[in-house]
Amino acid sequence: MSSLIYLQGYPAHLLTQVQTLIDQQRLSEVLQKRYPGRHEISSDKALYDYTLDFKNRFMRKAAPLSKVQWDNKIKVMQHALGLHTAISRQQGSQLKAKAEIRISTFFRQAPEPFLRMIVVHELAHLKEKNHDKAFYQLCCHMEPDYHQLEFDARLWMTDQALKGNAA
Repeated sequence: MSSLIYLQGYPAHLLTQVQTLIDQQRLSEVLQKRYPGRHEISSDKALYDYTLDFKNRFMRKAAPLSKVQWDNKIKVMQHALGLHTAISRQQGSQLKAKAEIRISTFFRQAPEPFLRMIVVHELAHLKEKNHDKAFYQLCCHMEPDYHQLEFDARLWMTDQALKGNAA
């Protein structure tokens, strides 16, 4: 089960089911059936607009986003799926804060629900800094299938790694 590095922490019975799909060479087929195709969001501007739409729908009062972009320097194993940063700069006597979201370019080829899950996750960090109960409640408010999408995204990452597409 060394090929299940993206699924660490999940119960053994789930890992056994995933390993069975891998052994039967059916993981790609199952994922393709559940999530056909991939999203069309390839530019930073399209990603910013996509993210801003979610923010405006669910988090109008949160801090404004100054930047959302694809980032080819994010390695999934070291930094997870995306990054959120708050950059503070002093301009004269005022302190200006800017919120930025960066998403791994690895997900340019992903199905849209996985991108949506990552965007929801990073937006939730605008209000909740830690991965605690309030954080996951906010994620589920914006995306009711959040936990299933996170698991399936990890399955997809596993499948991509088995195909030699490094994350």
